[in-house]
Amino acid sequence: QVQLQESGGRLVQTGGSLRLSCAASGRIIGSHGSYVMGWFRQVPGKEREFVAAITWPGGHIEYANSVKGRFTISRDNTKNTLYLQMNTLEPGDTAVYYCAVAHHGFSTVSPAYDYWGQGTQVTVSS
Repeated sequence: QVQLQESGGRLVQTGGSLRLSCAASGRIIGSHGSYVMGWFRQVPGKEREFVAAITWPGGHIEYANSVKGRFTISRDNTKNTLYLQMNTLEPGDTAVYYCAVAHHGFSTVSPAYDYWGQGTQVTVSS
């Protein structure tokens, strides 16, 4: 089992920045000796949307086109913590942001992820 706890979400103005954190505990590394940690976001009435993900080992990173150049995903392996630095925020970034772990290879779709946090609300005011 893996436990994930997001933090850092709050109200911010357009053009502002936020850094989200996701503290992970438990059996983070899967049976294949690897894992993927990702960020997704969701607004009411819409499907959960891929934001960014990073693999271990290897550090392969992918971003959704909508956040490329504005968001940066990173991790601190010593702290088992995943980060999402969000810059130049727009009202369209308003959502609940979720951290997730996948044990069966890289993916940008939410069903491929095995463990999820409870989410943290990010609201960008115009």
